[in-house]
Amino acid sequence: MLAALHDRDGRGRFGGRARLGIPGNADDWASAARQLTEGLVKGSERRGALPESIVAFLCHDPKDGESAREVMERLRPLAQLLRTACGALDVPVIEALCISDGRFWSYCCPSAQCCPSDGTPMGLPGTSVLAAAATYAGLQIRGSLREFRARLIPWETAAALEQESALNAVSMALIPRILDDECRTVVATETLDLAHRVMRRFADSTSAAGAPGVSGVPAVSDAAGVSGALSADLRDDELLCHDEAATLILGLQDRTTRDRAAEWMEGDEAGPALRLWRALARRCVGPYGEHAAAPLTLAGWVAWSSGDELEAREALAMALGADPGYLFARLLHQACNEGLDPESIRRCLRKERVDRAGAETIASSASSASSASSASSASSASSASSASPVDAGGASGVASTPSTRVASRRRRKPRSTGSAESRPGSRPSGTAGTRRPRSTTDGSPAPEAPTRAGDGTGGGTRSRRGAGRHGTKQGET
Repeated sequence: MLAALHDRDGRGRFGGRARLGIPGNADDWASAARQLTEGLVKGSERRGALPESIVAFLCHDPKDGESAREVMERLRPLAQLLRTACGALDVPVIEALCISDGRFWSYCCPSAQCCPSDGTPMGLPGTSVLAAAATYAGLQIRGSLREFRARLIPWETAAALEQESALNAVSMALIPRILDDECRTVVATETLDLAHRVMRRFADSTSAAGAPGVSGVPAVSDAAGVSGALSADLRDDELLCHDEAATLILGLQDRTTRDRAAEWMEGDEAGPALRLWRALARRCVGPYGEHAAAPLTLAGWVAWSSGDELEAREALAMALGADPGYLFARLLHQACNEGLDPESIRRCLRKERVDRAGAETIASSASSASSASSASSASSASSASSASPVDAGGASGVASTPSTRVASRRRRKPRSTGSAESRPGSRPSGTAGTRRPRSTTDGSPAPEAPTRAGDGTGGGTRSRRGAGRHGTKQGET
């Protein structure tokens, strides 16, 4: 953690603070130091007060078989990187302290008299005047950092193998669907629906148990309630199946789905949502450690939105430890460290939720109108096809019979394949239905053959009909 110091009118005061989890890989320390330093210094500049100096705190509990002094020596390169990063921004680090196992060491003081090599014991918790006043005011002490992180770190029990197998199986079926543009929306809807069902399950279990708390979250943040927090987490783990957890963890890797899940940040939704994100973070076991960035970021966001900055900073720091490039966690972590009001983010998420609900309502109304129009058209077509002969007979209202249909066909004009000049009635009287006489070799006209009127087809009946309509043939008397 970095704390900014300001000196105005000879009076020193603390400024902004920036906190980040220590990456497990030492190769990531340089980038973490730059990120933490830039976040604090640039955030102070935006607020109009550049820090005069900075104090660095490196807090880490010993690993199994490791002493507190060994922790201090192991973190010495990180302390130097922090001092170098702050110096590059023209802000000196006047003190860098390592705190581990109830003792602290200074990386800046060379005197063994004030800073012994075995460290300096810290005061017992709860013995100061400030601690007494906080207790009187109703403030509660939260347990150690190790106990706090235990609610968010992945499982290391035998159940972790079963959860890893479930993640492997679900990923083979779900990841191709998420990568498909057509199926992604369906997967998002399925993921959010499942998350909502689990949240209701958590809320119902809390109501049945009669556990006190705000928005369905048991009040387990006090020192004596650490075991209560463990019991609550174990109860949530029993209510969440391996397949459900795997489906939610992989579904939240989609940014759109994650952003919609972030809307459960207040009211009755906040408590069950925070419990769900904690439970999912504990299920990111084995090679799926990087997948914890999404549920850890959501847990940090809900905690910050609910007013718990301590859990928010820790969860967001753990999210960046799981995936240092996770942009959503970096933005929230920086905003939380700079002391910004989360209400501005809540307003954006509320507006997004309302706009989406309005769009879905419009789309549903349009779909219903389209379905009604299609049904009406189909009904009209069905009515027309099943109409009676009287309705289909036309304006006269007389039903069609075989005799009338024959008469109608007789009244039609004969179709001709020739030009307009060869149609019956298009030539002068006396020429219809005849051909020009052809000459023989001696120059006399050849005898005329009877032809069909208009199309040159022979037939006496057609000739007589044509003669009756257009006159007599040539040579007839």
